[in-house]
Amino acid sequence: MHTRYLDDLCVGQTFNTAGVTLSEGEIIGFALQYDPQPFHLDAVEAARSPYGGLIASGFQTLALCFRLFVQSGIFQSSSLGSPGIDELRWLAPVRPGDTLRTEVEVLELRPSNSKPDRGIARLKFQARNQHGDAVIAFVVNLLLRRRA
Repeated sequence: MHTRYLDDLCVGQTFNTAGVTLSEGEIIGFALQYDPQPFHLDAVEAARSPYGGLIASGFQTLALCFRLFVQSGIFQSSSLGSPGIDELRWLAPVRPGDTLRTEVEVLELRPSNSKPDRGIARLKFQARNQHGDAVIAFVVNLLLRRRA
């Protein structure tokens, strides 16, 4: 896919990524490093939790969802980073064996008044599992280059 610049986007436009399947080992490995709660680390403890089994950290889900979109290459040469994420919601647990795909919708486009070579794209990210259930949603304010 070729790089898209701010000027190439339109409100309502959507992008979909390939999928990734999470293994139990990946979930536990991430939790050991970044989110060591029992329901992310230990299948026996997780079975006694309100989730009824091992689940991925929401932060792992967030990172995977974002990674899938970055790897699509849509903003390969135009991204200048992000001033932040809004409206982060974990909607459903992600379990070992789940396959996640990311959907991104363009919500708003704001060319910069002070720096005409760039602008902000507000993008709604949503990851869905193999059953089509939304598991996470958030809005990224992405700083993008404009076409010369």
